[in-house]
Amino acid sequence: MQIQDVHREMKIALQNWDPFGWGEEAYDTEIADVIMAVHDFNEPGKLAEEIQRIYEFSFEQMIELQACLKIATELLVIKNRASCSF
Repeated sequence: MQIQDVHREMKIALQNWDPFGWGEEAYDTEIADVIMAVHDFNEPGKLAEEIQRIYEFSFEQMIELQACLKIATELLVIKNRASCSF
């Protein structure tokens, strides 16, 4: 799996997540920031905190950490699955 495919899969997962129910097109900047963060964090809890911070900064609304942990874990599975195929 190529890095572009990994990013595409992560983008789809994040669009489907839609934490505020505003539609999948409402989060382009945050999705890009989260995808970058996935490459910086390997521990789900730390990534979840970063995801929470990214969305709170943009929307001034807090997402429950447990929801961020769920998407963080999903994104790390995508990342790790891809690294096994290189």
